[in-house]
Amino acid sequence: MSFTRQIISRASTDRLELLIEERLQPGCDRERIDRRIWNLFGERWAVLYTDLSGFSRRVAEFGVIHFLQTIYESHRLLVPVIQYGNGILLKTEGDSLMVIYRSPEDAIRSAIAMQQRCQRHSAAQKPEDQVLLCIGIGFGEVLRIGDDDIYGAEVNAACKLGEDSARANEILITGAVAKAITLPQGCSLEPLAEAPPGADQAYRLVYR
Repeated sequence: MSFTRQIISRASTDRLELLIEERLQPGCDRERIDRRIWNLFGERWAVLYTDLSGFSRRVAEFGVIHFLQTIYESHRLLVPVIQYGNGILLKTEGDSLMVIYRSPEDAIRSAIAMQQRCQRHSAAQKPEDQVLLCIGIGFGEVLRIGDDDIYGAEVNAACKLGEDSARANEILITGAVAKAITLPQGCSLEPLAEAPPGADQAYRLVYR
């Protein structure tokens, strides 16, 4: 991490911690403090969360080195797509990536490109070496704290869709995303029976 980035990230975190500490004081005006927090850190982003299908099972079967190899391969495949698609890779967590986009349509196009690249790669691989990608996308008001983290209902929904609900090769989106985008040509939406906490609706993106 560069020295400049450390200063920026630390300054944001320090300011948030001071406001949270103030919010914990008896008799404080929480609504006023909350407005200050949203004024300082509130932004509008599309959040894309990836996960690898069957990862825990493959770790148990093939070991931790295979675990590291698959993570490396997924990053090699996905990071160039993220950069080309106007995304910011905010953080990695094990086999998952959290990426933010100013435009939900950029997030959708990037998600399709990610899936297509992983599918082309996996078609030539043995089953244990395939990169089977799951993606969830949310969009809305979030709290972005420097370049360290992001919080909000749509963040939680995207994580839930990508990590728990999506199967291999699927892209699941919240109702907020569906309302904000024009679907790419040849794509359609299928409503899901249940929406994750924080979202009013959820859909499966059918893509070519």
